[in-house]
Amino acid sequence: MNCEISRATLHQAGIDDDRIMTFGEWCELNSFSASTGQRLIANGRGPRFIQLSARRKGVTVGENRRWQASRLIETAA
Repeated sequence: MNCEISRATLHQAGIDDDRIMTFGEWCELNSFSASTGQRLIANGRGPRFIQLSARRKGVTVGENRRWQASRLIETAA
């Protein structure tokens, strides 16, 4: 998968929270495989997705940020 989106790009460009990322871009941005992304969604542990067409789904940048924030953990260090 060769997506041009990266964490640094989103942060530096101040990408609007309403921008929609494809499923592949979301997986790439969060550094996991499509299989892991599908598993997270199927288990109800991923962000809320938008159905873009019969075969495509996407997630907004803002929803991804909220999802990432909900997964923060306290470390013992």
